[in-house]
Amino acid sequence: MTTPETTTARPWLDPELPVDERVELLLGEMTLEEKAGLFFHTMIGVAEMDAADPVFGMPSAVDLVEHRQMTHFNLFGTTTTAHEIAHWHNELQRLAASTRLGIPVTLSTDPRHSFTDNPGAAMLAGPFSQWPEPLGLAAIGDAATVERFADIARQEYLAVGLRAALHPQVDLATEPRWSRQSSTFGEDVELTSRLGAAYVRGFQGASFGAASVSTMTKHFPGGGPQKDGEDPHFAHGREQVYPGGEFERHLQPFEALIAAGTRQMMPYYGMPVGTEYEEVGFGFNRSVVTGLLRERLGFDGVVCTDWGLISDAEIFGQPFPARAWGVEHLSPRERMKKVLDAGADQFGGEACPELLIALVRDGEIDEARLDVSARRLLREKFELGLFENPFVDEDAADAIVGKPEFRAAGEAAQRASITLLTNRDAVLPLQRGLRVYVEGMDAAAAAAYGEVVSCAEDADVAVLRLQAPYEERATTFENFFHSGSLEFSEDVIAHVRDIASRVPTVIDVFADRPAILTPIAEVAAAVTVNWGASAAALLDVLAGVVPPGGRLPFDLPRSMAAVEASRPDVPFDTVDPLFRFGHGLTY
Repeated sequence: MTTPETTTARPWLDPELPVDERVELLLGEMTLEEKAGLFFHTMIGVAEMDAADPVFGMPSAVDLVEHRQMTHFNLFGTTTTAHEIAHWHNELQRLAASTRLGIPVTLSTDPRHSFTDNPGAAMLAGPFSQWPEPLGLAAIGDAATVERFADIARQEYLAVGLRAALHPQVDLATEPRWSRQSSTFGEDVELTSRLGAAYVRGFQGASFGAASVSTMTKHFPGGGPQKDGEDPHFAHGREQVYPGGEFERHLQPFEALIAAGTRQMMPYYGMPVGTEYEEVGFGFNRSVVTGLLRERLGFDGVVCTDWGLISDAEIFGQPFPARAWGVEHLSPRERMKKVLDAGADQFGGEACPELLIALVRDGEIDEARLDVSARRLLREKFELGLFENPFVDEDAADAIVGKPEFRAAGEAAQRASITLLTNRDAVLPLQRGLRVYVEGMDAAAAAAYGEVVSCAEDADVAVLRLQAPYEERATTFENFFHSGSLEFSEDVIAHVRDIASRVPTVIDVFADRPAILTPIAEVAAAVTVNWGASAAALLDVLAGVVPPGGRLPFDLPRSMAAVEASRPDVPFDTVDPLFRFGHGLTY
């Protein structure tokens, strides 16, 4: 809270002054070191302020805030209670308040409301309400549901001090093998644009201010057209290709979200190949960040690079190079200069302000260039109301985060998103009291619907839950990014056929990618796909408590040959798909 005494000593704290004036007053007091600290947005974990993170080796909060003078952090991990997160957040803000200028921290997060198991892209829900992945929201297809989700997530974020969402992700899922599809709204540009705009409205509100969570839309200018579907977190996936000439189509959702008021933008790691743009990673790419985003689309919000463009790192015990695609030959200092020259404001996942300070002191970067980005970054803090009230109510956090009303809404969305693809001989809905054989789910959950038996031969029906297939890769980190073939292994297919030969079998697939279901659909009595749903949510749909209502947010290809022949930038480009976008049965 501000007082007359504090506003006299620190006039930028006067809430009666226009934000632009407050920004200039504070900027005029900042040293080079304090300005440099604004440019770094790295991970941080819940721990004592003076303790380094024991799992991921991140520096302590004291090191980051007092010594490196950083004020933007991405909260990594944690399945602890909301009260514990809120308490830690307040301690972090007290630490920031103790610095010379007392600039409050902006705490951000990757998505943390669904079922992901990829800590490189999202977080487990923990105490937060649990919803289907964005693909599931797209399967529902209702903008009001998306806005309601985002409004609930906003309230839960605010309760623990999270003020920036490193989402939504509005890439078009035009390459069926790409590993990042579960956080998109699918393959269709109109659906993605409509739901993405609703997402921004829910997080930011009717007007941007102290009750808002700032959205960082990604991955500009569209991360979907990955060569062979490989992801540019890794060197072998660094190229984005446009054989169908559809670069402009991938821009359309970003234009829609800029119109909806998204505050921040994240360029992707990938480098465009065979276009009019420089063949370097988008975060280094002046023709994309300045020429396309700033000048053509008129975006004047914060641009933060994706994580780890400057420095090499160790991830899960393995060395990983900086994602400096196209500029691998440059030194970290030279990479940093190129990012700034491109027009970005922040270095995601980096904590090396000494490099930026050296660039200015050596005359390679003008301090006036730092002021341009610092104004944007400070403006965001002022408009979020962080200077007036950086703290949260610790005692209220547990009552807000994951409260019954919010959990019920998330569970309803899980049920509404489940998509019924086939229903041979109307085997669904299942009658209550049947003898049920299950795999891939907790037998106790199934016991609420029928008698669970241990052998398929003794069952009236079998329910098998599968994960969409992916190829095992060499490192732990890469295996979190499901990539490669979309075909089920012969062992899985043989097992499904064996069970289906003995008892009518319902197959449910978690479709984080568009699995090739051709051999499954041939033998299953019914096939559903889910986008993140509990066993209870699925069983309610199978039993007819809630009728299925989901619709496919992308095509499901018939074969890998069709996938390999398709063009990565062109939506709906696989020949004769098994199930088309929008397909979904009901009872």
